[in-house]
Amino acid sequence: MLDETPEIDNPDFWLLRLGRRMRRRERVLDEWWRYYKGRPPLPELPKNAQAAFLDFQRKARTNLCQVIANASVHRLTALGVTGPDGEPDPDASRWWQQNRLDSRQKLVWRLAMSQSVGYMLVGEHPTRTEENGRPSPLVTAEHPRECIVEYDPETGEPLVGLKAFPSDIDGYGHAVVFFDDARFRYRTTERCGSRLPWGPDSWVPVGGDQGDPHDLGMLQLVEFARMPDLGEDPEPEFAGVMDIQDRLNLGVLNRMATSRNAGFPQKWIKGHKFAKKKDANGLVVVEQPFVPGPSAVWASEGENAQFGQLAAADLSGFLKEHESDVRDALLLSQTPVYYYAGDLVNISADTIGALDILHVAKIREHIAVFGEGMESVMSLCAAQAGVPEDYTEAEVRWANPAHASLAVKADAATKLKSIGYPLDVIAEEMGETPAMVRRITAGAASQALLAASLLPAPGAAPTAGNLPDDSGAGGALDG
Repeated sequence: MLDETPEIDNPDFWLLRLGRRMRRRERVLDEWWRYYKGRPPLPELPKNAQAAFLDFQRKARTNLCQVIANASVHRLTALGVTGPDGEPDPDASRWWQQNRLDSRQKLVWRLAMSQSVGYMLVGEHPTRTEENGRPSPLVTAEHPRECIVEYDPETGEPLVGLKAFPSDIDGYGHAVVFFDDARFRYRTTERCGSRLPWGPDSWVPVGGDQGDPHDLGMLQLVEFARMPDLGEDPEPEFAGVMDIQDRLNLGVLNRMATSRNAGFPQKWIKGHKFAKKKDANGLVVVEQPFVPGPSAVWASEGENAQFGQLAAADLSGFLKEHESDVRDALLLSQTPVYYYAGDLVNISADTIGALDILHVAKIREHIAVFGEGMESVMSLCAAQAGVPEDYTEAEVRWANPAHASLAVKADAATKLKSIGYPLDVIAEEMGETPAMVRRITAGAASQALLAASLLPAPGAAPTAGNLPDDSGAGGALDG
């Protein structure tokens, strides 16, 4: 039986504590994921009609939450890491490319926007080694269903981490408790399927009591929380508009029901005597001889029979309500309203910039939080590779989240050059990666050197090719 004594250095305690916390948040993670995937709860109907309208209800769902989450993911792009002096770091660039962080970072940002938090785990690469013989760093994206981090309440620094997951290979659950100097591995006592057990008798340690020591000096599990409020758990990007999403779906369902039942002119007749008969169940039903059709002719033997039709229901109110709900959701989530174009036609770049202000401000706040996490990841990579470099002072280069066309960028670059900005800074403002900045500056330097080599040396005698044409002068002297 595992020891549940709340000791700060007891991995048994942290295994059960963090595992139970992770299980408690499964329900809300499931709810957020359903909204993100466009499968929120169906609009409610009377119980006797719910089964009949199930398929009809599914068609009423409009997935706005995914648009809101991805609108932020699209603007979050880390380009690479530079040193404190702003120069590209070759080691960081190599680790960046080896671990495919250009694409893997998007997995973490999408988790943070849709599930409130994402993780990166830094460990030993199974095949690559550094020049000094140490294993190269391996950076993987991790899901909040399998990872969680506990923070020190006094310092706010990460204290203990947990990664727990069921294995499809052996059917057992596996877990690793992370400290800043060691990690402890566990396995479930029985095969558990996809749902991990969290009882004190459910897990057994794997390996020695000392665990697996490491010299990284930091927690290997780095958390990327989406804009957390002080003292509150983080929430997904669309947390503030989930009620609007439900209202939007209900409005679409009402519009669909009205369109089906009253969206077309309804026919009426009076003065006609309808025949009655019994159906297969013995119930008396009224025959309906008047069936609409392109070749149908309606006739009645009634002396005062009259036909007519009711006006179709006006659906414009539903459409205006839908548009209002969408705009409210975009406004409250600080998503650009031009994502839902509506009557926005031929808008200028200045208008787009004005509509983008809140969204860009939100993205810059994400960048400030996620940039600190990326610096921790690079510090862990350096420690794993045995590189004595402090990457906490490094700078993560991000693409400019503000929308700008190539013409606008070129115009801005020209103006920066005219007031003396160096080429490497201008290239950074253009959104180039650190590697591309180095290539641009090296190319410009080589071109400048080549141009200088073609100029005559100061004070040198003119060569034959540089002699002036003196045919006219010679003729004058001869004369």
